This record gives sequence, structure tokens and C-alpha cells, in this order.
Amino acid sequence: MTTHGGSEPVFCTIVPPHVLDKLARHDDPALSGPARRSLEHDAYQRTKRRLTTVIGASAAAAPEGAADDRPHRTIYDAEHTQDLPGTKVREEGSEPGSDASVNRAYAGLGATFDLYLKVYGRHSIDGNGLPLDATVHFGEGYDNAFWNGEQMVFGDGDNEVFLDFTIPVDVIGHELTHGVTQHTANLDYHGQSGALNESLSDVFGSLIKQYTLGQTAAEADWLIGAGLLAPRVTGTALRSMKAPGTAYDDDVLGKDPQPARMEDYVRTSRDNGGVHINSGIPNHAFYLAATALGGHSWEKAGQIWYDVLTGGDLKEDAQFTDFATLTVKATRERYGAGDELRAVQKAWEQVGVRTL
Repeated sequence: MTTHGGSEPVFCTIVPPHVLDKLARHDDPALSGPARRSLEHDAYQRTKRRLTTVIGASAAAAPEGAADDRPHRTIYDAEHTQDLPGTKVREEGSEPGSDASVNRAYAGLGATFDLYLKVYGRHSIDGNGLPLDATVHFGEGYDNAFWNGEQMVFGDGDNEVFLDFTIPVDVIGHELTHGVTQHTANLDYHGQSGALNESLSDVFGSLIKQYTLGQTAAEADWLIGAGLLAPRVTGTALRSMKAPGTAYDDDVLGKDPQPARMEDYVRTSRDNGGVHINSGIPNHAFYLAATALGGHSWEKAGQIWYDVLTGGDLKEDAQFTDFATLTVKATRERYGAGDELRAVQKAWEQVGVRTL
């Protein structure tokens, strides 16, 4: 495991704060109520995460012999409270039950474990067989899912704007990848380094979905959170890596604010400096590189991004240029000066990010 100054977990949610902020101001209490409660839940969990980090939390211990080729999953039910982890309802090797959220969470943890192990040789989130814990049915109509540094947590959604957060497997992969980043590059969660943190979660979340479905780069939809938006919402997903800024355009949610190029980079003090917004730029670069290389995205483009994330040279405060430069270096080291290198260089050039 490669870390920089020790792993420092952050509180990461799949739905950006600016989306919930907008919903919380809506006149319809069926929309504003769940959003306000979700923001309150998030604020509480964020404070708890910060205090735990300062005081020092006991990390979940990997069971004896855990760094093998099997996940160690446990699913809990919060029963609509905020108490974590909740009541244990399924553990590794047990049969599916009647609760679809429990079954989807269990399968999503397994899909994430499979990609990291079978493609990149990584044993769970920390590389050493870390048990994968998740809690479903968190809060009342909770409009989010998050990784809190120790486990996954899923809300049921309000069924007005958001559906059950266990539905999209890429949401599960996204949040668990925050754990991988926590145990490797440990990217600072603000500004461009924070946007890279979010982008890496989108990249590997998308790869987990593609791997599960057996899709090529050309076949993939490149959407993050497809199936999460309720029927009344005018949109397809939370984000689009193929076309940042087009995932939704809704009278309630507003328009997807993600840029695809550096010339449209959004400077804001909200959302830790726009980490969920500006992640569209490196997201689009990955999409361009992966589709130019063709085939299965996890094989070449994903391998290059994984090499950079885990290689030890990516600094905690890395900027887009730093990351792009390291992908060029990693491509040259793994594949030489051929089509792969040209594809990666061109991808960053197309989104307006310099490589040194």
C-alpha cells in the first residue's frame, strides 16, 4: 500500500451539496423536506468524520487470511435511523433475502472487489483484504450515499427526485473508490486535487459498471448514477463523462453545471472549491483516452489511471497538470511511445490541460 503521510479519510457523498441546496429551497415540502434532512444528516456525519479523524479511529481489522481472493462483506440495516452500522442482515456467503436494497448492496460490494482484484491485483479497498461493510435504509428518505472512511452508507431516496441509492452499481463503486484513494494517494479534498479525487471515483465507478456488464468503451453509456433519478426528473444521471454538463436539465434540479474543458473551469468557494463540478474535466479526458484506445476501458486506460493513483508519485495537493503529466509518464513506461501514448496526450490536449 502506498500512502502519503498516512490515510486521512474524508466524508464523500455521491450527490453534490449544490444539488441538495437547490432542492432544499424548493416551495414543495415533498422536495425540500427530504433535501433539508439529507443536508442535516450530511453535516452531522461530516462533523463526526472530522472528530474521528482528529481523535483517531480504530480501523476495521482484516480477518485472519483476509488478503485472499474473496471479499468479506457484511450488510447492515439502519431501519431508517442514523445509527451506524445498524442491525446485521447479511454476511459473506449467505443467500439473498427479500430486501432488494440489501441484495444490491451485497452484489455491488462484490463487483467492486472483483474489478480491483481480477484486473489490478488489489485485495479490497486497502490492498490488504479490508472487510467491506455497508448500511442500507439510512435515515428517512435520505437523498445520498457515502463512504465515511470506514464503511458504505445508502439512503432510500425520497422517491420524488432520487430513488434507492443501491440501484446504480457505479455509485457503489464510486464511493468505495474514495476508500482506495484514501489508502493510496490520499488526495486533498478541495480545489483541483479534490476534483481529481472525485474524478477517480467516477472513473473506477464507471469501470466497475462496464466490467460487470462486459461492455467495451464504445458500448458503455459513460453515465454516473443512471437509474437513480425518479421519473419526474428531466435527466439521465448525476453526471456524464462523455458529455459533461448534459446529465440533467430540470426545472427542479437546474442544469448540470459540469465543464468539459479547462476554459470553462468553475471557480467557487462552495463544495470544497467545486470538487463535484470541475471533476468533469478529468472525467472527460479519461473518456476520450478510453474510447480512442478502444476495447475494454479497464484494460489500458484504466490500468494507466490505476498506475498513477497507486504509483506513489501523485502528491496530495496534485493539480490537473500534475495528474495529466503522470498519466503520460505511466503510459510511456507501460506501453512505450505508440498509439497509447498519443491517445492519452491527445485526450488531455482536447480538454485543455497541459502535460509537462
